[in-house]
Amino acid sequence: MILVNTDFVSGKTVETLAVVKGSMIQSKNIGRDIGAGFKSIVGGELKGYSDMINEARAIATKRMVEEAKGLGADAIINIRYTSAAVMQGAAEILVYGTAVRFVSEEQV
Repeated sequence: MILVNTDFVSGKTVETLAVVKGSMIQSKNIGRDIGAGFKSIVGGELKGYSDMINEARAIATKRMVEEAKGLGADAIINIRYTSAAVMQGAAEILVYGTAVRFVSEEQV
């Protein structure tokens, strides 16, 4: 599966299938909160939170890809990520894009 944030795949003619998405709601945990509290005193990256968000982003992307595969897609174009707080201590990561199928030159 090809994933791009452009509205095309170089050298390919595509047929649009549907908008696909994946999401993940991730909550903080007490261990990360304690470490983040200490880190906020001295400054620097909150590695525990960075790892948590990266993991949530990977899960959301996997869910989007699974939806696209179910449609018979070859690629997802125009991929975008967004996040939002859904409650105190929890955030949603949402990824969406357009599932497409490659079209051969004979079909054009």
